[in-house]
Amino acid sequence: MNDEAKNRVVNLSPGQLDWILSPEAIRAQAQRIFELCQAGKTAFIYDAEKLASTVDYVLSVIRRKYPDLKIPFHSRWGHFRAGGIDRIVKIDQFLAGHEPVEKARCKLDLVITSVLLDAGAGAQWKYLESRSPENHSPKNHTPETYSRSEGLGLASLSLFLSGKLSHDSRSLQADSVGLSAVTARAIEECFQVSPTNPLLGVDGRVALLCNLAKAVEDRALFCNGRPGNIIDLLISRHGHCVTATQILRAVLDGFGPIWPGRLSANNVNLGDVWLYSPFAGTVLAENLVPFHKLSQWMTYSLIEPILEAGIEVRGVENLTGLAEYRNGGLMIDSGLLRLRDSAQAKMAWEPSSDLIIEWRALTVYLLDQIGAKVQTALGKTPAEFPLAKVLEGGTWWAGRFLAREKRADGSPPLNIISDGTVF
Repeated sequence: MNDEAKNRVVNLSPGQLDWILSPEAIRAQAQRIFELCQAGKTAFIYDAEKLASTVDYVLSVIRRKYPDLKIPFHSRWGHFRAGGIDRIVKIDQFLAGHEPVEKARCKLDLVITSVLLDAGAGAQWKYLESRSPENHSPKNHTPETYSRSEGLGLASLSLFLSGKLSHDSRSLQADSVGLSAVTARAIEECFQVSPTNPLLGVDGRVALLCNLAKAVEDRALFCNGRPGNIIDLLISRHGHCVTATQILRAVLDGFGPIWPGRLSANNVNLGDVWLYSPFAGTVLAENLVPFHKLSQWMTYSLIEPILEAGIEVRGVENLTGLAEYRNGGLMIDSGLLRLRDSAQAKMAWEPSSDLIIEWRALTVYLLDQIGAKVQTALGKTPAEFPLAKVLEGGTWWAGRFLAREKRADGSPPLNIISDGTVF
């Protein structure tokens, strides 16, 4: 997408806007791009003969990591338990006297802010977890170094527990006052950033937290300026039984304003939605390719505390796979996708470029194909084994393992210019 297309206001009907903010739109536009790929009109070539071997590899990863098939949803909570240490136990103890919905608010405050800090860290960044009171690790826990998603999860947990995200440093919460006061220096301190330990997108992460502060000041959606009040929004809208798609829409409604200005419609910031030039000339809504990657990742991560509060969650299988570099890397590193021009692998790409939009859309489409075959192989229905489990058990880890096999630093196969807000 060229510079003139950035920060563009588009005109959509209410129905078109609802569609763009739905998993149905993500799947529909991903399929259209897959059809272009099959017609030879994208930067990628699809090798259908690699699908069976890719599925077999994903199944082998699932059976290695979860032989009992008791797989949690793909969410931030797994990173808080990196190294086999359940760091949430101490939080549960702290919250023992609270009523269920308030416990959920606290955990949602944590996981929402943590997800926003989850964009790619870069290959060089590491986080050394020490035996400090703040991280609540066991006294006999040997300090260990974590990188990428696990490191980001633990660093963001440390930031939350430090009290820097709240107006009251003694409380276990995040609120608009604390979030608006976060600085790049605070992020760099908690994330151990230095010239020899650089973290991508520090300013972008700070901007997201500051924008989150503004979003939760909307009293129509958040009653007291806390991100965790999204549970109150859900209860007010849907009672004590919600669908995953309804959670996603609440996330998009409540947190949509935090994303950097790219496209907006009807005074709504569309977030992770992009103009794809080969679709130009069609109905405006059909020009747009939505992914809502961080919003869906957040939705998956909200489900655990919502369930703990006694609220039923249905229809998790209706959400899509996540268009990010681990799942996308699996598609390229397995041979399912390859570039028509191999020289493009050496170039740096903006998330708004047609090539990256194609990569992400093809990833979403192929995750559905892989997921369906994995479910069949395991004798599971989509409801029993939704994509949230296929991602956690197999594709995300398969992408990581293949990246390490093919590149010493485990980096993705494409060079993405990240601002800390998409990948």
